[in-house]
Amino acid sequence: MLFNQFSTTTIFVGIAAVSALIALLYAFILYRKVVKMEVNHECIEAISSYIHEGAMAFMKRQYRIIVYFALGVAALLSLTELIPALKGAEGVGWRSAIAFLVGALFSGLAGWIGMHTATKANARTASAANTKGMSGALRVAFSGGSVLGITVVGLGLFGLSVLFFIFYWVYGGNSTDPKEQYIALTHAVNTVTGYGLGASLIALFGRVGGGIFTKAADVGADLVGKVETGIPEDDPRNPAVIADNVGDNVGDVAGMGSDLTESYIGSIISALTLGLYAFVSFTPHHVIEGTTIVTNEILSNIIGSVIFPLLIAGLGALAAVAAVWFVRARNWNNPQFALSVSTYVAAGIMLVASLIFSQIIFDGVRAWGTFGAVATGLVVGVGIGFIAEYYTSSDYKHVKEIASQSQTGHATNVISGFAVGMMSTFLTVMILVAGIVISYLFTNDMYGIALAAVGMLSTAGITISVDAYGPIADNAGGIAQMCKLDEGVRKITDKLDSVGNTTAAIGKGFCIGSAALTSVGLFFAFEKSAGLSEGAGIDILQPGVMVGLFIGAMLPYLFTAIVIKSVGKAANKMIEEVRSQFYEDPGIMLGTSLPNYAKCVDISTKAALKEMILPAMIAVFSPIVAGIFLGAEGLGGLLVGGLVSAIMLAVFMANSGGAWDNAKKHIEEGNLGGKGSESHKAAVTGDTVGDPFKDTAGPSMDILIKLMSIVSLIIVPILAEIDPILKFLFK
Repeated sequence: MLFNQFSTTTIFVGIAAVSALIALLYAFILYRKVVKMEVNHECIEAISSYIHEGAMAFMKRQYRIIVYFALGVAALLSLTELIPALKGAEGVGWRSAIAFLVGALFSGLAGWIGMHTATKANARTASAANTKGMSGALRVAFSGGSVLGITVVGLGLFGLSVLFFIFYWVYGGNSTDPKEQYIALTHAVNTVTGYGLGASLIALFGRVGGGIFTKAADVGADLVGKVETGIPEDDPRNPAVIADNVGDNVGDVAGMGSDLTESYIGSIISALTLGLYAFVSFTPHHVIEGTTIVTNEILSNIIGSVIFPLLIAGLGALAAVAAVWFVRARNWNNPQFALSVSTYVAAGIMLVASLIFSQIIFDGVRAWGTFGAVATGLVVGVGIGFIAEYYTSSDYKHVKEIASQSQTGHATNVISGFAVGMMSTFLTVMILVAGIVISYLFTNDMYGIALAAVGMLSTAGITISVDAYGPIADNAGGIAQMCKLDEGVRKITDKLDSVGNTTAAIGKGFCIGSAALTSVGLFFAFEKSAGLSEGAGIDILQPGVMVGLFIGAMLPYLFTAIVIKSVGKAANKMIEEVRSQFYEDPGIMLGTSLPNYAKCVDISTKAALKEMILPAMIAVFSPIVAGIFLGAEGLGGLLVGGLVSAIMLAVFMANSGGAWDNAKKHIEEGNLGGKGSESHKAAVTGDTVGDPFKDTAGPSMDILIKLMSIVSLIIVPILAEIDPILKFLFK
């Protein structure tokens, strides 16, 4: 179908923006429903207030640091316009700085809203379990998680579509000259890349900072509480218990929300960029020079390719709203079935919607090809989720094997967990590779791979909702334990929590898979923007490229080492504090005096804020330094090396950590000796090793590779104006 009018583009971009607004309105309605629920239980309200205040205090201090960092990056983007050679270059300048700040604001706002809601929903979930049973508690927990999920896609899509349209119009998109319209489209797409950079920066701080916070508290609470003193998890006598529950929110709600906001935006941006080249082989530079004629027909096809990802994302936002409404409209006593149904409903709606709109936007074979690419992404997303569940759920053999190995000691538990995590990379990579090949074949170009990433993330609203349900259910279980609610109530919260562990593993698998496809799309967008695809592409035999490959493959290991060491240092301080409180105040163990919860929250907060700076600097500045020294080709090598290395590490750490966690829970359910046995103590050690793997370093890999890709895409025009330093060394 031909698109030769500015008004037509306006209509379809408007559909995406309005869909986002509808999603945001529904998220607000859900938020109001959650916070209006009465708790009417003094202990539940008190414990929940500790968690809420601790979480919000951490976020305020974290965002204060992020604001200064974001303003500094925005200033650098603006100052590039003062360099004569870069004046007017795409992707940099004050317009990109504005897009960057809006992206950072919206990503941070999504995490803030989600966490604020989650720390209100936890008390109401525990209260509902006490008064309304399983179905009532499930509805509250799922509603609380859905506020985050729908807010993420609503804010992310609304900001991107509005900025894209504004810049398209400002650059001359309403011109009647096809070439000028194409130039405007190119400038608009490159400028909104800054929006993705802003979201990436917030995501990195959220994941790393939140991950360090939560795991320092979790490790301290487990090792001193469970292993040394033998008290149960979430026992109110444990000084680190509130910090542990706060950490569930700052890491697995705010951090995860920012992570998938960034993936969601990044996938759309890579599809927008590759959409510029989907029908033609020229680059924007050639068009500006006037060496290629842009006809109305070519322009119509290009505009269709660019707006299609926005449209798919808009339909996905509406599909998430429909799926949440469907689940909330019924009473469910099986939480796993209810959450699975929500995912399948959203995926089914997206399949039908993408089929219809691909036929509207494109003609003939191209219409079926784009639909096939989107459908491939949806299938790969579901497949990766199942693989993560297979390796991390106690319903399957791998977790049971780790639990069995715990009977012979701590070392065999750890060895078995390592093996399971490494083994899980095989199936994950196979389905990712299949998705890349099939989506490419559907469109016969890289645009298909980008559409697969958009297809996978089109259901991000419901995926995040299901994932964010987990920390709310976990907190509700902790509150029920601390308030000594009836055994029946704790059985309900334990069931919700056990399902939440599985959804968390699936969510992490989804994050990894979406990061891989998004990064592949961003890499090809970088290659196109740098003009590397016009010649022989990136020649691996060039010294600069080989150097880039090795350094890129090393960076995820360096990043992981720094993050895990940070968790270890913070956990050390936490363990010392918990031991000290037990020693100095015997009344804590007797239950006659309260621990100093605030001191433990403060330890995690200070550690997280201090230790998150260096990893962020590595992610932002490594591609810049590589570009200056190695040039665009060497930077391409860095991106490839980093992508391959980070994906392997992310899958290994996420699945081994999840498997260790559920092996411990399998024993705690009464198997292989049950709580307090030697096998349980070994399983707690494995779970403690896996904590920074699955909740700090593993998830951070996703953001590392996407942030490096986004930064590389932004600095392409700068690299075009300078000669790499290494070039002079090899002359």
